[in-house]
Amino acid sequence: MKKFTHTLFIWLMVLIIILVTVYLFYVGYSYYQTPLEERFYHPQHDWFKPSGAFGHGLGIMGTLMIIFGVSIYIARKRYNFMSKYLRLKYLLEFHIFLCTLGPILILFHTAFKFGGIVSIAFWSMVAVVLSGVVGRFIYIQIPRTIEGRELSLSEVKNMQSDLSETITSKFNLDDETLKLLASYAGERGEKKSIAPLRKVLRRHKVDKQDRKDIIKMVKNEISLSGKIKRLETMQRLFKYWHVAHLPFALIMLIIVIIHVGITLAFGYKWIF
Repeated sequence: MKKFTHTLFIWLMVLIIILVTVYLFYVGYSYYQTPLEERFYHPQHDWFKPSGAFGHGLGIMGTLMIIFGVSIYIARKRYNFMSKYLRLKYLLEFHIFLCTLGPILILFHTAFKFGGIVSIAFWSMVAVVLSGVVGRFIYIQIPRTIEGRELSLSEVKNMQSDLSETITSKFNLDDETLKLLASYAGERGEKKSIAPLRKVLRRHKVDKQDRKDIIKMVKNEISLSGKIKRLETMQRLFKYWHVAHLPFALIMLIIVIIHVGITLAFGYKWIF
């Protein structure tokens, strides 16, 4: 049920991003397809241009989404802000949602016109988003608790059991089956097929329910072996990922601050 809720939460956010993007293209298509040198004569130029009410508003909302998405995630992850109410895995998805939708709004804020310092901010933003997608993939490969806390290598190893010993204490099996079970334990277990085990269990006429229980235990052992094997690699990749993600994020943030400062200096106050 919790996995279903998590999946539904993700798809709801994806749907919102798609619908907003389609809507923005729909309402501004006529303006955005107009050549840059002719946009001044477009009847809705004052509305869709970056300093217009609509375009400027998109820039403000997009920027606030990014700032809030980054701030709330850092506050929860590093300082346990509202840890009783904000589950980390859901907050990560919300962070990705805001930091995907925000750049889309900013893209429409620019009216697809890039130049000067704004282009640096935009491509830095693109790099942040793309590296965020990679980071999301790495993140989900790392075993975690139901609250989203990363499990350590020792914690994952403690979840393993002596497969042969556990099954021997519960089921009366012959030596051939026990030897086969022992081959599923260890680092290479995730690559072995359980089809031979099914055949052996059937040949020795193991009770149907017992067969299901044994297969379930073996699958769990194989899954844990795979997690242990991946854990150190993914943790190392995650550290390297920060080296690429954080600099682009800082560049984008600095340029956005400069952009906002220049905008205010030139007297652009949006609708206020």
